[in-house]
Amino acid sequence: MASFNNARPKNLQKLLQLSNHYRQPALRLQQTSAKTLSSCCKQFNSYDSNLTQSAADADFSSCGYTRCRKLCGCSRCVSPIETSAFHVGPYSSPFPVGFTSSIRSFSSSGSREEPRESMEYDVVIVGAGPAGLAAAIRLRQLCEEKNVDLSVCVVEKGAEVGAHILSGNVFETRALDELIPNWKEQSTPITVPVTEDKFWFLTEKRALPLPSPFKNHGNYIISLSQLVRWLGSKAEELGVEIYPGFSASELLYEADESRVSGIATNDMGIGKDGSKKEIFQRGMELKGRLTLLGEGCRGSLSEKVIKKFQLREQSGSQHQTYALGIKEVWDVDPSKHRPGLTVHTVGWPLDTRTYGGSFLYHMDNHQVAMGLVVALDYKNPYLSPYEEYQRFKQHPSIRPFIEGGNVIQYGARTLNEGGIQSIPKTAFPGGALIGCTAGFINVPKIKGSHTAMKSGMLAAEAAFDALSKETSQQPSMEQYWSSLKTSWVWKELHQVRNIRPGFDHGLLAGMAIAGLEHYITRGRLPWTLKHGKPDHECTEPADVHKPISYPKPDGIVSFDVLTSLYRSNTNHNHDQPAHLRLRDVNVPENVNLAKFAGPEGRYCPARVYEYLPDKNDRLELHINAQNCLHCKACDIKDPLQNIQWTVPEGGGGPGYSVM
Repeated sequence: MASFNNARPKNLQKLLQLSNHYRQPALRLQQTSAKTLSSCCKQFNSYDSNLTQSAADADFSSCGYTRCRKLCGCSRCVSPIETSAFHVGPYSSPFPVGFTSSIRSFSSSGSREEPRESMEYDVVIVGAGPAGLAAAIRLRQLCEEKNVDLSVCVVEKGAEVGAHILSGNVFETRALDELIPNWKEQSTPITVPVTEDKFWFLTEKRALPLPSPFKNHGNYIISLSQLVRWLGSKAEELGVEIYPGFSASELLYEADESRVSGIATNDMGIGKDGSKKEIFQRGMELKGRLTLLGEGCRGSLSEKVIKKFQLREQSGSQHQTYALGIKEVWDVDPSKHRPGLTVHTVGWPLDTRTYGGSFLYHMDNHQVAMGLVVALDYKNPYLSPYEEYQRFKQHPSIRPFIEGGNVIQYGARTLNEGGIQSIPKTAFPGGALIGCTAGFINVPKIKGSHTAMKSGMLAAEAAFDALSKETSQQPSMEQYWSSLKTSWVWKELHQVRNIRPGFDHGLLAGMAIAGLEHYITRGRLPWTLKHGKPDHECTEPADVHKPISYPKPDGIVSFDVLTSLYRSNTNHNHDQPAHLRLRDVNVPENVNLAKFAGPEGRYCPARVYEYLPDKNDRLELHINAQNCLHCKACDIKDPLQNIQWTVPEGGGGPGYSVM
């Protein structure tokens, strides 16, 4: 059975010293209830008083804690953990999940001067999204049902659970109904049922109504970042250990590298020049008998696993295809607010060769979520998804919804669009791929949270069965791959498999194929359409296209990039190595600029990339990594795949709260 190694109060004191040295703001540790302390951890009370006294100068209002069975053995016990890499910070999480952190970390793969300390679990989950948290909850539910104790850890790179979560989102509750049947009786952030569906074909000046294909009756308009916070609280109540603010930067393997054995978090305290700062601390190894990767779209560890174990080749799947979603949440005039209204559009501002569409959802509290999704197989290098979204808001049928309101939050994220054709084998030696890491979005539905959650639940059930067997063999996740292919997830994706690739032939042909499949054949055609070239290969040379002249922002409904970026609450420590890396430093100027007119500055929705003149007035690429929204568009769309996205220090990136 997994347990923490050497949980010692002295390590916490060492960490407090590092924390004080690292930053100026007063430190805070999560609060724990007196009821929890008195009911399950008598031994911890002595640590509590000592810690509070020793930390008085650091402005601690209460003790710090995470779960640890070393003290009294109960699943709800709290105590200081082995803290050489886990640290405290000012981020305020709405539920007790251990420490949250602003001491960030970076993994230096060449840094091997000292060994990393480790903790062992039965299951390590990377990513506190819908899939990861559903998996964690289901695992602990099975533990309670079968009276088995399996330790489950979730590591999340965002500063808190939900900070990196962005989605439309009209939520289908099917998976949640299975996971937590009585969720409606609890205080959940699922409160606005869909009351009206509209579907428009936009021209530049008009909105032509079409029959809505979405069938959203019974679905809810939600903030997914709020929902995962609630799921996190449910997981924590069941005994799951959640660690936000830690980037999983490295996969651990057994000695022969034939099997994944866990992950490692970043080293912390590495300067921009690669040198160790005074607060340098090695990352932590989180070793798991099984490791579930729920990193979301284009996960960095997941891509390595897919390549190493040839998971696409094993499943016979195609490459993944992607889109970039850009989203805002507005606070609008109450007289314009219609809770439960959903509006979807196709057509303008995109041309007929570019797949995409918009959404506009009326949430609660006079809020409207809206955005534009642009497939990344677009051909014109002058196209800017961000600027297309600004144009979209100027449409005479869209602008009245938001004019006079205020933008609360802005963000962007890529999403998988490949469907069932692009799903790799989800089981690998030592673990599995879950959620959008594998790619379970139902593109025609514009929904993926329910399928992601179900995939996590299926993985949890397979993991529980594998770990519960009394055998000398290593636990296997092959059952997960088998059960996934017989689940309603697979059936749902198979039924719509031809709709997205149908749009490779243009908007009108795509809509005809979609209508045929949706209303008549319902997925029963005897063939499966294939995707075209990978997205990065679809970009055509600039000399076959004309530059696009985008209007200047009016500051009322359209805005410049930096104004929007400010609303994403994005932050990275400047003194750290760049997490956006060029495989060949000559490619940007010699290829991207010369042949494609520098597309980096247009496909990125955060002005991370810009070409600026050097002292000789020659344009060269500058990378503003601190602006990064973690959308992964650069890792996907760069024409020669020259940009490699890696995880930055834990806790960096956007700080979404209502996305």
